[in-house]
Amino acid sequence: MVELPEEERAAALKEVAEIGARRAELLAEAERLYAPLRAAVVKAARVDAPRSRIRELAKISSKTLYGWLEEAGLEVRTARRNR
Repeated sequence: MVELPEEERAAALKEVAEIGARRAELLAEAERLYAPLRAAVVKAARVDAPRSRIRELAKISSKTLYGWLEEAGLEVRTARRNR
């Protein structure tokens, strides 16, 4: 059976809407997890957990990790540049 162009458009837009709604839900959930993740990262650093392991488990960049630690008042060494 051949679909009419209007039905094709409606089906395509429905798919876009469903995927877009799911994406929005996931982004909202990620936003809700931001503050607790940041707090957990800082807590782990304060008990001397290895920073590379914290970063790995948190799935964050080094820049994010060290920015959070610095903002929390923890010591952060300057990055070593091509020695």
